[in-house]
Amino acid sequence: MKIFGILVIVFFLQILFLSGWISRLNAWRVVQIQKIYGPESHIRSKSSTPSMGGIVFLAVSILSIPLIVFLSESLPGDLVLFWIFPFGAASIGFIDDWIKFTKKSSEGFPSLYKLVAQILLVVPWAYWVALSRGIFLWPGFAAPVLFSAPLLAFLAIGMMNAVNVTDGLDGLAAGASLLSLLGAIVWLRLNDGLLYIALAGVAMCAGFLWYNAHPAKIFMGDVGSHFLAGILLSLCVYADFLVAVFPLGFLFGLEILSVAIQLVAIHFFKRKVFRMSPFHHHFELLGWGETQIVTRFWMVHGAGLTFLALAVNGLLGA
Repeated sequence: MKIFGILVIVFFLQILFLSGWISRLNAWRVVQIQKIYGPESHIRSKSSTPSMGGIVFLAVSILSIPLIVFLSESLPGDLVLFWIFPFGAASIGFIDDWIKFTKKSSEGFPSLYKLVAQILLVVPWAYWVALSRGIFLWPGFAAPVLFSAPLLAFLAIGMMNAVNVTDGLDGLAAGASLLSLLGAIVWLRLNDGLLYIALAGVAMCAGFLWYNAHPAKIFMGDVGSHFLAGILLSLCVYADFLVAVFPLGFLFGLEILSVAIQLVAIHFFKRKVFRMSPFHHHFELLGWGETQIVTRFWMVHGAGLTFLALAVNGLLGA
């Protein structure tokens, strides 16, 4: 009953807030500026769609904290500590979105500046986590600080950018994140507080998909993609199962890998592996429909998540 309650309450909060936020963004003309080097169809079809919908994730998350405290009997301080990285990551994403809005450009932070901002966030956070509670690669195995903290920082930066590049088609990143959070609920040994956070995340993603499914009425922006990366990674950290980020981030890993492969191929071999990266655009240029790509990528993500999770369990003897 409690599980049903938090799902329903958070879902309808997300729907309610998004409805008002979409109206406000349209009034302010906060639209998604499409990249000129992206698919031409996006410039025609998506340039009038408002962005920065991910801000609603933050508002609903804050409102969910007292609800989670009440339902799970968790300590408020523990829940606040959990949200440090998701909210910090979202802050970097918001600044990036704000620069795009004020400049009326598809380019926000210069890449180097954005990387520096991410490093300044994740390195202190990773060492604080390592020194205050330890970082467990898997249950029962706490890695040494000098290894685990840099690893966590690397994965945190990777996840922020991976979810960000995945967010290029209507519903793709939100739907994949929903599947990842469901995977975390089923697979990870979450205590009451973490379980209700994951359930709230599922409800927020579902509520966002209500308006983000094709044809999208709103995009999450960098603030949303960074937030979702933050909540997924934090669940792995606080569940004492850091390597779970690989199965749970399966599709996001493929997307960022396609970008890396394309850059290496162009830089060193003067040729492209994909028609466009990240590789969901490759399939667009092959003629696949947007809904077709999103649905198939969700299926690939679900299958990859499941098989990798089983493989990790097998290696750990679980």
